[in-house]
Parts: sequence; structure tokens; C-alpha cells
Amino acid sequence: MSTTEIDANIVGQAADRITSGVRAQRPVEPVRDLLGVGDITVAYAVQEELTRRRVASGAVVVGRKIGLTSPAVQQQLGVDQPDFGVLFADMDVSGGTAVPSRRLLQPKAEAEVAFVLKDDLADGDLDAEQIRAAVDYAVAALEIVDSRIADWDITITDTVADNASSGLFVLAEKQLALAEFEPRDVTMKMYADDVLVSEGTGAACLGDPLLALAWLARTAKEYGNPLRSGQIVLSGALGPMVPAPPGTRIRADIGPLGSVFATFSPKEGQ
Repeated sequence: MSTTEIDANIVGQAADRITSGVRAQRPVEPVRDLLGVGDITVAYAVQEELTRRRVASGAVVVGRKIGLTSPAVQQQLGVDQPDFGVLFADMDVSGGTAVPSRRLLQPKAEAEVAFVLKDDLADGDLDAEQIRAAVDYAVAALEIVDSRIADWDITITDTVADNASSGLFVLAEKQLALAEFEPRDVTMKMYADDVLVSEGTGAACLGDPLLALAWLARTAKEYGNPLRSGQIVLSGALGPMVPAPPGTRIRADIGPLGSVFATFSPKEGQ
């Protein structure tokens, strides 16, 4: 479907359904009955409408997240490319005493390399050299993915419309420049309540988290909203995501980037 063929009424209905789930703190039915199963363009139009509404209400965009970087997950959803969502300032729960479980519906945790940009990625060839030069530093990160769609019953259309199933995120304090390590070479081990629940490497993220960043830079530019200096990019999971119900303690060790921690508040009302 081309941009000119997108039905604004359908986009609005899908955005309203997802918004109703947020307000009621209750997952909703998938939106693919409105949008179709594989129309990514219209799904991004829903995501853009939801972003517009949030910004209009005072939310501040601080970056992007990349999803579907694992070939296994792509195969599961029948797609051959990643997707992206928007990060807002109030999604950053780094340094807090606990991740507020009351803000989440069906949370899962995944460990990632996060990049912070020092240059815009809006012009030029956006080749490997330009991408690398645009990174100020990297940190270990936990993305707390969440879905407003009941039972995680999602297709690519559902997750893209639902801001790529974004929830919250946690950034570690340790910062490394790319001259100090290679993202594709890192190893990751993630623990839930001190039990190893996920592991992987930088190569599990599209072959290299920097390749994921390059994909996002080109795609964001194509959609007319390129990456900007100062923005945070969560580059994609290094291993399987795991459930993170209230009370869970998560720790991920990501090679030279060190460890990142999150403790979920024990009750959904907190």
C-alpha cells in the first residue's frame, strides 16, 4: 500500500484501540483485522499517529529501538527485515530503585547494546564508516518489551503499529567508545533471579549491532524522520527475551560493557 492509499480512518481506529489498552491497563485484540497481516506501511502510519498523540500531550522523543533482529523471530512472524519503534524520555527507568510493574502489561526483558549518537544520520551514504563515526559511545542496556496486544498474539503489522512492542528501558552507567571494543564480538549472559535464562553474542543482532544501526539510519531517513545527534538507539536483542513479572531481578553481563540491572517492583500496583 502506498502512502497515498492509506485510509486515515483505519489508522485512527487502530490507534484508538491500542490507546484504549494503555488507558485501561488491559491488553486489546490485535489490530491486523483493521490493517491486514503484512502491510508494514500502514502499520508505521499507526505508529506515527500514536507518536504524534504522545508528543502533543508533552512526551519527548529521545531515540529509537530496533526489533526483529533475530532470524528466528523474523521467521516466526513471516518477515525478512527488522522493525523499529520510538523511545520516549519517560520510558528511561535507568537508575531507579525499581522498574514500575504497574506501567507494564505483559513485560519481557532482553539484553542489548545501546548506542548514543554524536552526529545526525540524515544525509550522505550512511555507509559503515559514517555510521561508526556518528556513535558517541555504547552502553549495556535492558529493553523491557511489552505488548498492548493480548497474549502477545502478534504479526508484524500488530507489533509495528504498537510501537514495535516497546515498553521501558534501562541503560548501564559504563560508557565505551567504539575504539575500545567491537559490538559484534561481545558475549551476553542474562540472569533472572540469579538463574541463567538467556545468552548470545553481538553477531546474533543482524550479524553486528552496527549493521542494525545502519539499517535503522537508512529506514528512518526513508520515513522522513532521520536519527539525530544525542539520540539513543537500542540496537536489538543479543539473545532470547524472557518474561519479567513483578518481583523479578534481571542482570545482564555484556562483555566489556559490563553489567546492567533491573528489579521489577513486586506488585503491579506499585
